[in-house]
Amino acid sequence: MDELSDHQILKIFLQKGREEKAFGLILDKYQERIYWHIRKIVRHHEDTNDVLQNTFIKIWKGLSSFRGDSELYTWIYRIATNEALSFLKQKNSKTGRNVEDPDLSLAKSLQADEYFDGDEIQMKLQLAIEKLPDKQKLVFQMKYSGDMKYDQISEILQTSVGALKASFHHAVKKIKKELSED
Repeated sequence: MDELSDHQILKIFLQKGREEKAFGLILDKYQERIYWHIRKIVRHHEDTNDVLQNTFIKIWKGLSSFRGDSELYTWIYRIATNEALSFLKQKNSKTGRNVEDPDLSLAKSLQADEYFDGDEIQMKLQLAIEKLPDKQKLVFQMKYSGDMKYDQISEILQTSVGALKASFHHAVKKIKKELSED
């Protein structure tokens, strides 16, 4: 069976007694993509799973009040992004700043991660990305890794396309500089 469009899934959701079926279709369609989107923000598999679960709980609870002002896709990504950023904020406030060198911490984390299969160049790129300010990092990952268009990112982050382009441009310059220093 071909994958249903978001519009078709929403039509199913609106049919009495078919809400769980529609939600299952949303899970099938978006769970893996949202996992990797969150993973790029929170970094750790276990944390990602927690945030992913919270994201889909919020989607389930909010689906009946989804007005369609945006695409379902961007609405889901906005929830996932907000959940991931809230998780990081909460985690940082509980633990305080990480006293370990962030480069060393990320390198250890990536090397221990069974899902990371990058080589030395990929490791350097990830370390360079990690050094970016949060907003630039998020925009870079959504544009570069997530292959999203600026108008989609604009809806998700609720900011202007011009600001996103500037953030992406600055992020690319910083990453190039960081990679050329090695």
